[in-house]
Amino acid sequence: MRILLAFCCAFLLQSCFPVAVAPNLSEGKVKKAKKFNRKLPNRYSYLFTDPKDANEFYAYVNTKYDLNHNYVEDNVRVLISNQAYYVSFYEVGKKTQTVNLLRPLANKLLEENGAPPVFNDDPFRDYGDTWYIALLITDEDFNDALHPDYKNYKDIRQFAASLHKEYYSMSNYKQATFTVEHN
Repeated sequence: MRILLAFCCAFLLQSCFPVAVAPNLSEGKVKKAKKFNRKLPNRYSYLFTDPKDANEFYAYVNTKYDLNHNYVEDNVRVLISNQAYYVSFYEVGKKTQTVNLLRPLANKLLEENGAPPVFNDDPFRDYGDTWYIALLITDEDFNDALHPDYKNYKDIRQFAASLHKEYYSMSNYKQATFTVEHN
């Protein structure tokens, strides 16, 4: 019984509790951008995990729409179902963090009983940033085209998903000028 109790105590002292968890959005999802990250606009966005290096999506959009590094992140004009829309994007990160509260507690109890601390590591563990692309799409009247009640929502969402899939599948972005259907 003592061995089982010692095993349970050791297990608890090694346990970590999540403080922040970065979601897996590799399939993409439409949700309020501001709820995902406070720095984003209060509009709906198509969010997906960006597994590539920094500024790769920028290079993809710049090459695909032949923008020559002018206004690449804001209001890129695209045609969807023969109507003009404007795509903006943001690269945002989220952290996955855990905390182990029992190890510092164990150290404190040991110190109070005259023993030296056993655990010298930081109770907080940061697993780094997971990066995401947030696509915002508006029509010519600046209406939120990714709002679920928008008249052409299905076409807009399908366009965003195809852009996402094309970006994932390519390493040579010059091919991108010929592949995603706009009409």
